[in-house]
Amino acid sequence: MNAHLDALTPSIVWRHFRTLCNTPRPSGEEAALVAILEAWADDQGLAHDRDSFGNLRICKPATPGCEQAPGVILQGHLDMVAQANAGHAHDFSRDPISTYVADGWLHADGTTLGADNGMGVAAILAVLEDPSLTHGPLEALFTLEEETSMGGALNLAENWLKGSLLLNLDSEDRGEVYIGCAGGADVVVDAQLPSAALRDDEQLLDLALTGLKGGHSGMDIHQPLGNANRLLVRALRTLEGFDARLVSYQGGTLRNAIPREAFAQVALPSDEVDAALKALGDLEATLRAELGSGDSGLALSAARSTGSTQAEPLTLDASAMLVAALHAAPCGVERMSADVPGVVETSNNLGVLSLEAGRLHLCALVRSLHDTAATAMADRFQALFGLIGARVRVENGYPGWAPNPGSALLATFNKRHAALFGKEPAVKVIHAGLECGILGSKYPHLDMISFGPLIRGAHSPDERVELDSVDEFWRMLHALMEDLAQKS
Repeated sequence: MNAHLDALTPSIVWRHFRTLCNTPRPSGEEAALVAILEAWADDQGLAHDRDSFGNLRICKPATPGCEQAPGVILQGHLDMVAQANAGHAHDFSRDPISTYVADGWLHADGTTLGADNGMGVAAILAVLEDPSLTHGPLEALFTLEEETSMGGALNLAENWLKGSLLLNLDSEDRGEVYIGCAGGADVVVDAQLPSAALRDDEQLLDLALTGLKGGHSGMDIHQPLGNANRLLVRALRTLEGFDARLVSYQGGTLRNAIPREAFAQVALPSDEVDAALKALGDLEATLRAELGSGDSGLALSAARSTGSTQAEPLTLDASAMLVAALHAAPCGVERMSADVPGVVETSNNLGVLSLEAGRLHLCALVRSLHDTAATAMADRFQALFGLIGARVRVENGYPGWAPNPGSALLATFNKRHAALFGKEPAVKVIHAGLECGILGSKYPHLDMISFGPLIRGAHSPDERVELDSVDEFWRMLHALMEDLAQKS
């Protein structure tokens, strides 16, 4: 499948990306791909091993004469975000990703593409394969479960990697190089809330908020995008004026993807239904006006339920208490950086929210350039949802990556970029959670940078990669490897 990828240039990179597209690899299900890469390494005569978590390392000796060059670690993650458009049947555990080219970009058909971080992984494999490349000692590090928990990086074996320079190939902007990133943590909220039987005078309404673009909860959090959970909660808040009680809720699928859709069921007095439907219609117009062209596809629909009437809504007080807490919860950009202009300092994404049979579950992802600010944001969640008796825990915390503008590796990259493309790259700090912060905490001697091709819409079915930027990315990586091979 995806044979058309073999016709793209640079073919050595796209051929490996085709393998990634054809091999299902959602987070936590990377084993099949690891086995393929190990077999490929054997065919190439390259040594490989895994740590106790399952992270894969493939090693290649230096080109003869370059043995004294600093060891380079090329790093990327094997897993991809699994998101599909509503109504698009796709089993990410079994089905390959179907791709197509349009207007100079590679897209997937109705799903995430996996260019994040498949392009980086493909480029690393191309470096290992390319017989024309002059290089020092190489280690290719492929981590697991980055998209769901940073599990591979967090559990990476210590005293395993030998290199002193690390190239993370998980960035998504052309002509830029990253030297710092945000840290973060998951905030998980669970509660069992009181309910009461559906009354004879109540009608069930099914609500749906759809049509949003979604996006990456780090890199896109500052964009004028709607969060489906945030917006549907506003609808629930509106319905409180009609004595609505929340029955069920399902919004978002990943804590690191801005939710595109959310669905809820409520019960309200039958004689209030018409007025409630009108209020929701008015709210839809209001939300569309607020979002404007930034997220113009929003649709808010409501209809009388034709399903079972055995549902048991929350009590009126419990429903109001939950909706109030969700309405007050931090969402989006909290603060912009005072030291790095144009960069988000602290944010939160209301990523996954569900309510079923009175059981509430919320998973939010807080991020910050300052670990203390991420901790403070998580503590706000604990304080807020503690007021409604919920259990709140903070999980999967990972550190940020402190910028080093004086990096020798950065200087080499800048010089080579200027020689190739006529200008130095923009040096950036990213609000996303690159694995560099975690890797640096385990291997503090590493000099690190991150770069990659131009990817847009990551973590959503709009994900796409610009073809020309992949060629530029490969040329830059190839030339940088040869530059580093000359150092000692």
